[in-house]
Amino acid sequence: MGEFWYGASPSGGEVREHGRFYPSCTGKCGPLLSWMMQGLDVEDNPLQRRIDDREIRVLYEDEAILVACKPSGMLCSPGLTGVPSLQEILESSHGKLFECHRLDMDTSGVIVYAKTPEAQSVIRSQFENREVRKTYLAHLSAGHRPWKGKRTGTIALPLAPDWDDRPRQKVDREHGKQAITQFEILDIFPDGEMDVRFTPLTGRTHQLRVHSASPLGLGRPIKGDALYGSPDGGRLELYAETLTFRHPVSGETVSYTI
Repeated sequence: MGEFWYGASPSGGEVREHGRFYPSCTGKCGPLLSWMMQGLDVEDNPLQRRIDDREIRVLYEDEAILVACKPSGMLCSPGLTGVPSLQEILESSHGKLFECHRLDMDTSGVIVYAKTPEAQSVIRSQFENREVRKTYLAHLSAGHRPWKGKRTGTIALPLAPDWDDRPRQKVDREHGKQAITQFEILDIFPDGEMDVRFTPLTGRTHQLRVHSASPLGLGRPIKGDALYGSPDGGRLELYAETLTFRHPVSGETVSYTI
């Protein structure tokens, strides 16, 4: 159950692209669909599939922090799915860890955990004060028109939850929170797809995904984005590339890259 969207994106700020398929919303059609499918032989819920632990890489570890590369499709911290999160898997061999920030489940890349509550407090403070520098790499789907904009720029579109279709977010200039992203187009391919480096200056939920897909942003969903683009069976091609912050003990600026 879902819809093929026809025409321009709604004026209310929801991200909809002409000709793309969007699955049933979680607020209305989703619950109805679950009831209709009771007793049917269907595939397993992809949100409950365990990711191969061998995809996890530890990039750095000392007495205060652990920096890892999170696989796509894995939660950062314990959730409601019952599937082990990255934090739980790492704790089984590295001891107790404390969450400092999050990546979307479908996003892969660099993430840092603290090994003490004191280190967690210092790192979280840096995130809250926007002292942490992050860059992301993304592969964007082709738009309906050739790209004629600048190769670098800044997107400033305030975001708010789409309450009828969570976890989707939407552009909301009246009630949304400030969301700012710098972008650099690295390559444009013959089919119109492109590689982009994003530097988010704020940390809103799905910020890069909405800024990519919205016609008020780049107008091109990230490849594999089933929420704001079209599900194509592949993973979300969004990667947390670098993470730069002050070490919570030494105070030295450290940077980690996938």
